[in-house]
Amino acid sequence: MKAIGKNLIIQKVKEGTTSTKGGLLLAKNQREDIRYIEAQVMSIGEEVVGIKKSDIIFYDRHAGHKIELGKETYHVIKLSDVVVVL
Repeated sequence: MKAIGKNLIIQKVKEGTTSTKGGLLLAKNQREDIRYIEAQVMSIGEEVVGIKKSDIIFYDRHAGHKIELGKETYHVIKLSDVVVVL
C-alpha cells in the first residue's frame, strides 16, 4: 500500500477512555471538544516533505477517508490536514 502525491496513509493510535463529570465513559475520539486526533504514518506520497513513515502526527478529525484492508482500518489524508508531527 503506497500513498500518492501529497497524501498520507495513517492509522489512528488506539486510545483509552475518559470519564465525564457524571461518570459516563467516552472514547477520546468521541469527545467533541478535541479537534485533532493522534495517528501513526503508514505510507507517504512522493511529494510529502517533513514527515516520514512511522512518525506520530495529529490531524483534523474531519479530514480524509477510511480504507479497510483485511481487519485493519486506515485513513487517507492530505498533507495540509496535518497540524503536528512528534
